[in-house]
Amino acid sequence: MHAGELKDTQHGGAISPLYASTSYAFNDIEISQYPRYFNTPNQRGLCEKIAALEGAESGLIFGSGMAAISTALLAHLQSGDHVIFQNDLYGGTRNFIKKEFPKYGIHYSFTQGLDVADFEAEIKPETKGIYIETPSNPTLKIIDLKAVGKVAKAASLWTMIDNTFASPVNQNPISLGIDIVIHSATKYLGGHSDICAGAVVGTEASIAKIFEVAKNLGGSLSDYTVWLLERSIKTLYVRVGAQNKNAQLLAQHLQKQDWIAHVYYPGLEDHPHHNLARQQMKGFGGMLSFDLNKGMDTKKFLLGLELVKPTMSLAGVESTALSPRLTSHSLLTEEERLSQGITSQMVRFSTGIEDIEDIKRDLAESANKIS
Repeated sequence: MHAGELKDTQHGGAISPLYASTSYAFNDIEISQYPRYFNTPNQRGLCEKIAALEGAESGLIFGSGMAAISTALLAHLQSGDHVIFQNDLYGGTRNFIKKEFPKYGIHYSFTQGLDVADFEAEIKPETKGIYIETPSNPTLKIIDLKAVGKVAKAASLWTMIDNTFASPVNQNPISLGIDIVIHSATKYLGGHSDICAGAVVGTEASIAKIFEVAKNLGGSLSDYTVWLLERSIKTLYVRVGAQNKNAQLLAQHLQKQDWIAHVYYPGLEDHPHHNLARQQMKGFGGMLSFDLNKGMDTKKFLLGLELVKPTMSLAGVESTALSPRLTSHSLLTEEERLSQGITSQMVRFSTGIEDIEDIKRDLAESANKIS
């Protein structure tokens, strides 16, 4: 609630004041205040708040999740280096790797599975780090964070994680041995589908390294959006708590429906990594996916929803649904999608805070229209 909050010393207001200036007085400090240097008053306050949420020493905020991901990776890699990625990644991240890394002479490999042995098998003399995402988008697979952290440290590698799906409410990777935590703040940190932002937190040394690249790439965030995001984070635990509860109830309900082929949610006891999720997560999250029965038209199902919104993003207070094949992972080849378990029948569902019975009813009515 209060970490990083700016004090209104002039009027005594209850919330952080917004400093909209893009020009600040020159003073005798190492780095003058400037929006592109990520150090205006609102930027500094927000970074402090997000770092506190994840138990990190320092942080930076960016104009989007992809700006955070790309800047963090490029800051820790150079020509000739090699980095290991899990196979199951957000489509935008995977597309960035495939399209941009060859231009820089950076080498990479994707794991064949999710066990720690799959990561060990990819380590080469030129390997510098390991990048993971858990729960994964959109199949909600879980990776053992402690085990990956131990393997990386033994090989003197850094580790990064995209913690967007879990949010700081449900998972704190730094406490489990991961070095750098990344968020698409557009999602749970923002939580109202009206902010586009990204965040990276870690040690002061790692954030200083990322800043040196960030100030050149220019992916800073406007102070108005910074102010909105700081406001939104104040309700993070309330929102995500409600979304966790709804997602668990919905996943259990969908398992019993004859128009559903499979439900992907780590909170279900038959999820292959349920016990691991219980060990490293404080809640199972508001995200789930499910496969419609063969023969059901996914696009018609989505367009038939009335309460649930068929939209491109996730993690807002309103429930949303989409086809990963047509949206978030559309840039992947069909072979890449199938290797992750993404089929034409899959629906990714972001559970909102509506009444759970209303959500169930809307999904059932849309399914009945196309059955």
